[in-house]
Amino acid sequence: MASKETVAARTSRRPAREALLEAAARRFYAYGLTGTGIDAITADAGVAKKSLYNNFASKADLVTAYLHARHEEWLGLYRARLRKASSPSERVLAVFDAYADHADLAFEHGFRGCGLLNAAAELPAGDPGREAVRQHKEEVEALLAEHVAGLLPPGSEGKAAPLARHLAFLLEGSMVRAGLEGSDRSVLEARDIAAALIGSL
Repeated sequence: MASKETVAARTSRRPAREALLEAAARRFYAYGLTGTGIDAITADAGVAKKSLYNNFASKADLVTAYLHARHEEWLGLYRARLRKASSPSERVLAVFDAYADHADLAFEHGFRGCGLLNAAAELPAGDPGREAVRQHKEEVEALLAEHVAGLLPPGSEGKAAPLARHLAFLLEGSMVRAGLEGSDRSVLEARDIAAALIGSL
């Protein structure tokens, strides 16, 4: 638990909304959505409960904002990898590398897998948060399809989507295993499998 002095210093450096999102991200990832109360988030953020409701309509609204922030966090990791990729195959593997980078982030209570999927598992069907997670996964698959298309000869672009879906399933399965194991090992193994698959195109 951070000291009052530490919390006060942290809060004074940035707006309440940012402090709340940062605190929520740490708590939601470590303890889950239902295992995290508003009081714990506001205490970690060093703000009053009223401040939370001045920035978010409800806890559900905060959860959705957290999921969008996680999506943007992953996009940042992916774009950093993409800048170093010089070929279509390297761009495909950049998606896997970004997931491995996510697993290697310094999580306070250890790596627990994809924060988006963890959250979706707690949300009911039809919840806006589940829609945010679905959109993220669809965007990842679309990125894979775009990069795979660059590997295929002219006239065979229709094969890109099925192969991208195959790679997306491989990636997601490896991320689930990585979360159980607490390391990036399974994602790196999936990357090797993906490299062999696209290397045969």
